[in-house]
Amino acid sequence: MIGAIIGDIAGSVYEWNNIKKKEFTIFGWHGGKKCHFTDDTVMTLAVANAVLVSRDDRSDLSENAVMYMQLMGRSYPHAGYGGRFKGWMYADYPHPYNSFGNGSAMRVSPVAYAARDLDDALLMSDAVTCVTHDHPEGLKGARAVTACIWLALRGGTKEEIRDLVEKEYYRLDKTLEEIRPGYKFDVTCQGSVPQAIEAFLESEDFEDAIRNAISIGGDSDTIAAIAGSIAEAYYGAPDGLREKAEERLTPDLLEILRAFEGRYPAKRTE
Repeated sequence: MIGAIIGDIAGSVYEWNNIKKKEFTIFGWHGGKKCHFTDDTVMTLAVANAVLVSRDDRSDLSENAVMYMQLMGRSYPHAGYGGRFKGWMYADYPHPYNSFGNGSAMRVSPVAYAARDLDDALLMSDAVTCVTHDHPEGLKGARAVTACIWLALRGGTKEEIRDLVEKEYYRLDKTLEEIRPGYKFDVTCQGSVPQAIEAFLESEDFEDAIRNAISIGGDSDTIAAIAGSIAEAYYGAPDGLREKAEERLTPDLLEILRAFEGRYPAKRTE
């Protein structure tokens, strides 16, 4: 889960000021702005909180996801939410709004760590996604990321991960070199999740996955959060980047991260 947070923070200064190259300072300044956590981090930790308090049978996971996404979102009202999500966040009786935005995919990583098997992971993914992103593409985007993380944690190779994605979710028929020149801002799952997965698949290590993701442009913080969430499961997150990310979290967010990782350690099994 820290991989998503690292990606979010690293990409935050490039979202509206894209950089189409891999050579840049991670956690640096860009365009006069300092990197910071955004709604991607807040909502990822809200999902983590929901997982921590929910029953083993997942029967209350959706209810808890709504509660924590609203509660934590309202605590960080200026984190960068989309307009429809922000309306949902403040609604007295929130309902899903047929979204297929990539918000479903950037926040879902905690469920893969808590799941008993792939079927359980996908059930949990749907449970935390359907409360807002109930469009088939929104559900699919979250499922694809969940499946990648789950397989990566269990020793899956990149070839196996690519095969799973192409069989069940998306065609991965363009390299980053082909994507990068003409890629533009796209907040849909179908227009950003495959690109984030490709950024991971072409990476050499965790940091390279983050650089790949940011280098294509577009919705940089979210693409990097998605790529980072998969890369962490596959490579692990470097201590140096973890420390810099944790320094940028508020105490309450850091507490949730540590509680979740204490119960669900991120460890790849070969």
